[in-house]
Amino acid sequence: MHGSGGIVLIAAVAVCASVTPAGAATPDEVAAVLERWDRDDHPDLRGVVVLRGGRRIAERYYNGAVPDELHDIRSAGKSVTALVTGIAVDRGAIHSLGDPVSRYWPASAGSAIGPVPLRDVLTMRSGLAAFDEDPASPGNEDRMDAAPDPAAFVRGVPRADSPGTRYRYNSVTAYVAGLAVAGATGSTMAEFAGQHLFAPLGIARWHWDADAAGMTKGQGNLRLTVRDLAVLGETVRNRGRYRGRQVVSARWIADMTAPHVTIAADDAYADTYGYFWYGKTHRVDGAAIDVSFASGNGGNKIYVVPACRLVIAVTSSAYGKGYGQRRSEAILKALLEAETTAGRCRTSSRR
Repeated sequence: MHGSGGIVLIAAVAVCASVTPAGAATPDEVAAVLERWDRDDHPDLRGVVVLRGGRRIAERYYNGAVPDELHDIRSAGKSVTALVTGIAVDRGAIHSLGDPVSRYWPASAGSAIGPVPLRDVLTMRSGLAAFDEDPASPGNEDRMDAAPDPAAFVRGVPRADSPGTRYRYNSVTAYVAGLAVAGATGSTMAEFAGQHLFAPLGIARWHWDADAAGMTKGQGNLRLTVRDLAVLGETVRNRGRYRGRQVVSARWIADMTAPHVTIAADDAYADTYGYFWYGKTHRVDGAAIDVSFASGNGGNKIYVVPACRLVIAVTSSAYGKGYGQRRSEAILKALLEAETTAGRCRTSSRR
């Protein structure tokens, strides 16, 4: 079964076909790309939404999924944590990324995470002995999730490296970012996000899990529709602006997606890492196309492609399955090929 994807897709095409820019792949061509995954061997792809220049030109749902489904995007939620952190910076609640964690989470004073600058938290260079790909790591995500008091668990994670010197992907530091936002704003990160990010973007249905102490899980566990994932991506593509409103500062968006760390040796799907956002340059028909993206377990993605004025949101429940990531990247590449073949993409940084 493939749900009602065809019906929704036809409606989107009918609305947008008359505004397709000259030279761009038409909505019908984009639809044909998405239809390829109707025949996917794995029944866990949920939905794909494609925006061009802020207009929804195609969407498709699979395996019984529907447009209003709230989907757990897993670690792609870390990238939303980065957006919320940026708003806290924009509003002056967080004064500087050079500030130590303990300034906003006083209980961390005296622990290994306490003196770490927030900048090193956001770039996965905290120096903690925390590595999610190693089950034996003291700060492994599964250990934190099993702890009765995650905040106390984090305070007990030892230091392995000097802060700012080594990239190690982990969920502990994204959780810490959420605690810092809470301490800076006087509310949970979910409450702050609801007021200053989701509401301005018109995102009314969402759920962000909290731990046993009521603290938002900044490491993920955020549920959104695939359409609203695309709205977040469009806000990033448009330098923090959405429908005429500056929701996040352009400066923050630029810093957040900048290549702060080279991670190609650690990650087969990315070249660089910013503030909980990834970057990769794809070669398509001889053109180099830069993509910024959020990424979650199972293949949950927000792809932002400035050169093509595209945002591609993907939801997938292939949790713990390597093919989920490969499939989402294949969808991205197929759409990029369609756009470059039509002569729509530019290799400049203009959006």
